[in-house]
Amino acid sequence: MKIKPLYDRVIVSRIEEQETTKGGIIIPDTAKEKPAEGKIMAVGDGKTLENGKKQSLVVKVGDRVLFGKYAGTEITIDGEEQLIMREDDIIAIVE
Repeated sequence: MKIKPLYDRVIVSRIEEQETTKGGIIIPDTAKEKPAEGKIMAVGDGKTLENGKKQSLVVKVGDRVLFGKYAGTEITIDGEEQLIMREDDIIAIVE
């Protein structure tokens, strides 16, 4: 299935956290938090401004980004959990 987000929305695939700490301690699934880092899978056309012009998005497909803990709406695409969120919910691009 192929999905194209509208306007200033993006689809983000979470990047899974490591199973162990640097010291070798295994983190159980119940103690893990959902990662706040992901990879942009698809982007919309951009935000329509009040004057009618389109403002293109800063992020692009393939960017690694940081986002808020409760940002976006979880969706399932081809059995994979992903998030759809506005570009405003993205905090930073990881370089």
